Amino acid sequence: MRKINKQNIFGFIFLALLGIGLVAPFTFLKVEEASETVEQTVSKKTLKKVAKKIEQPLHDVNLPNFAKIRDVKEKKRKFFAFIKPAVAAENKKILAKRVEVERLIEQLTLEQPFSIEDEALVAKLITQYKVSKKFSLLKQLYELQLKVDVIPQALVLVQAANESAWGTSRFARIGLNFFGVWCYSEGCGMVPSSRNSGADHEVAAYSSVKQGVERYLHNINTHRAYNVFRLIRGQLRDQNQPLAPEILATGLTAYSERGADYVLELTEMIRHNRPYFDLANK
Repeated sequence: MRKINKQNIFGFIFLALLGIGLVAPFTFLKVEEASETVEQTVSKKTLKKVAKKIEQPLHDVNLPNFAKIRDVKEKKRKFFAFIKPAVAAENKKILAKRVEVERLIEQLTLEQPFSIEDEALVAKLITQYKVSKKFSLLKQLYELQLKVDVIPQALVLVQAANESAWGTSRFARIGLNFFGVWCYSEGCGMVPSSRNSGADHEVAAYSSVKQGVERYLHNINTHRAYNVFRLIRGQLRDQNQPLAPEILATGLTAYSERGADYVLELTEMIRHNRPYFDLANK
């Protein structure tokens, strides 16, 4: 079995809460919509009103109008039910890849030769998960073991709720981006109205919820900003402990400029919304 390092898992949690000076690759931006002025006469006075400019969706998904759901319990249940299937499906795919990685580690440890198919699989995974080709084969596989792993469903769901304001943000409605993920090629998504002068990032737009969830999971599993998250997860695996979402959340200080306060908000959301995770199945 792979041994990472013997440092207590809470050492990683402490590092995570310090924020380690990382700049978040993602950010949550409030909805700001362009407007146009219309005139209306009321009681012999002319009153100028601002009408919201309608921005057309960049997808053809029948997205629920979460803003119109006034009952909080119903809104939460419907939001989680809408996101949950994509999360479960993508985590299932990742878990299947992880099984293959662990098979390859065992095979290499037993000095059994790799087939051509095995070698092709390793080459594909190290490219997909951004593992250095300079590493030895065994080190590549151990690095893949850290990166190719699931993210607890509860943590994904509360991040989606937090980053999209429960599915009501402009980026969720127009681009199915529930996680505030950025992209850097012109036209790849939506330009934030509050983007600083000289900045070139956009907020990514997706054609499906599945695509957005897949991109979010991949970022957490590959971006250097989340090394601590992956080390915490690896320690939990090595100690045969469950992947507790509250513990793993401490590795996400880099996700927001708010750092530790953001992590505390996520953990509170996990605690308060546990009943709704189950209701999403009903």
